[in-house]
Amino acid sequence: MTPATLLANGLATGLAAEKKSAEVTDWAARVGWLVGLALFVALVYWLMREGWKWRGTLQGDLPELPARPSPTTTLNGGGKPPLHGMPDDPGPARLGMSGRYHGSTTAGQWLDRIVAHGLGARSRVELTLTDAGLDVVRPGATDFFIPREALREAVLGKGIAGKVLTEGGLLVVTWAHGERLIDSGFRSDHAAEHTDWVDTINAMINKTETEGAR
Repeated sequence: MTPATLLANGLATGLAAEKKSAEVTDWAARVGWLVGLALFVALVYWLMREGWKWRGTLQGDLPELPARPSPTTTLNGGGKPPLHGMPDDPGPARLGMSGRYHGSTTAGQWLDRIVAHGLGARSRVELTLTDAGLDVVRPGATDFFIPREALREAVLGKGIAGKVLTEGGLLVVTWAHGERLIDSGFRSDHAAEHTDWVDTINAMINKTETEGAR
């Protein structure tokens, strides 16, 4: 074997070893990067969860949500009796809606999310408006009831609790609960329905105020 052949073989062996070493190094770097990314995501999730819990603690003064058990609205089932002051018979439905619940905030502050008592959980929703008030039925989340006397205003909006939609794409209902005024955002599967809801709810509010002034 000539010196040239030996040199060529030595170079080839060195290159192969270097390539193999580079491949091992690349895999180690990739694994380290993936582990670091996973740890970062876990940290962000933990911080968000703790922030959510802390916000709920700060909102501990918010009373339990009113609920009127009925064939359409129950609070975790069980056939509980109606709460004090809530009607046994809500009367016929004036409007119904299927859509999504996008969250609740302090009235007039669309980024000040309210998370206490499950109000922060976005979900599907079934709304039923009767002369007694507004039934909010949420599969997988806590149902609640807004008595007619607690309703303050209904408007068309486009954003709430960090969720931005098209102009008029959100039905925002303002209602009183405890010492707070709350904005709750709903979006119908058929957004054209929103205007009827705004008109009907505001007419109910005006009628209630007129009757109360007598």
